[in-house]
Amino acid sequence: MDQLTEILTAISHPTRRAIIQQLTLGPTRFLDVAEPFDTALNSVTKHLKLLERAGLIERNKQGREVFISLRPEPLQLVAGWVHEYERFWNERLFQFEQHFREKRKKEKKK
Repeated sequence: MDQLTEILTAISHPTRRAIIQQLTLGPTRFLDVAEPFDTALNSVTKHLKLLERAGLIERNKQGREVFISLRPEPLQLVAGWVHEYERFWNERLFQFEQHFREKRKKEKKK
C-alpha cells in the first residue's frame, strides 16, 4: 500500500479523525486518548495502530506512561492530492463562468 492510501485509510474513520483532532492539543496519555470513546480499549488500540502505520502518530514511553503525539506532516500528501482536484474544479468553474458571460453578451446585442 502506498503512503497516500495508508493516510487516506487512516483518516477515513470518524474515531481516528477525532483522535487526530484531540492530539492537536498536544501529546496525550493512551488512557486519555481512549477516554472520550464509548468503546473497548482494544478497539482504540487498533485505531492507534492504523494511525501509527500511516505515520500520523508516534508513541513515546515515559516511565510507565505511554504518550501519543500527532505527526501532521503526512497530511501534506493528502492536501497536495486534494489541491490537484481543486485546480481542476476551479478551471471548470472558470470555463462555466466564461460561457455565461459570452451568452449574456450575445443576448445584449440582440
